[in-house]
Amino acid sequence: MFFQRLIQQVKVYAVTVVGKLENRFKHWTKPSSQALVIGTLADVARDKRDLIAENALLRHPLIIVQRQTKRPALTQTDRGLLVLLARWVRHWRDALMIVKPGTLLKWHRQGFRLYWRRESRVAPRQPRISQGMVELIQQMAVENRLWGAERIQGELQKLGMRVSQQTVQRYMRQARRNLPPRTSSQTWSTFLKNHEH
Repeated sequence: MFFQRLIQQVKVYAVTVVGKLENRFKHWTKPSSQALVIGTLADVARDKRDLIAENALLRHPLIIVQRQTKRPALTQTDRGLLVLLARWVRHWRDALMIVKPGTLLKWHRQGFRLYWRRESRVAPRQPRISQGMVELIQQMAVENRLWGAERIQGELQKLGMRVSQQTVQRYMRQARRNLPPRTSSQTWSTFLKNHEH
């Protein structure tokens, strides 16, 4: 009997404490009427485009939160939209609810890097020499196997064709790749026997 009364009193006390905390929380979170009036007057003086952008910035995080039950997972589109809207809203730091301002700035920097990486991408170069010159280099490399890139480059310069040594080396390798390996026609002992007289 005593324990039942004690449990009943604890329940009543708990309900009272929870009710008081709820009232105090509502009082803390309720905006003051003065702030509402001042905010409304400030919004009347603002540009319509700014208000639309701020509303979109406030609405989009709520859409994201409604999609999730746990921690919201932002897609690349969400991140880009938040960065874009924050660019138009002057007081964007006050409007963010689910991401930190530093995170939004990090996304902005990442987008900036991606943009300039794409802009500074080097286009693939077209070969500067004609197909005829390539065939000439390859023919010279096959027919004169003892010539190196420097010799072939010199011979081309005599014909009035200017080609870099690296280009000549590249096409020489392509031409000589399919050739059988070079074998010496005679050994030293055979050479000495042939010329000993």
